[in-house]
Amino acid sequence: LPAGRWAAVQVKDSGSGIAPEDRPRIFDPFFTTKPVGAGTGLGLATVLRIAQISGGGVALETPAGGGACFTVYLPCVD
Repeated sequence: LPAGRWAAVQVKDSGSGIAPEDRPRIFDPFFTTKPVGAGTGLGLATVLRIAQISGGGVALETPAGGGACFTVYLPCVD
């Protein structure tokens, strides 16, 4: 993201983390690691698109050992 003023919202969990092979696809519409019928895979794609339309973005941190942290960045408006 370019330099500027940003509002950030973080969502963290303490789960098993996101496997390295899944990371390139986590924002793809309909991508899910859940069993068939247990999820649609639209959540992260929707969050990313809303952030992008607003001029922001989403960052992912998923350290070795588990957990994930998504940070949604939105530009501050004066």
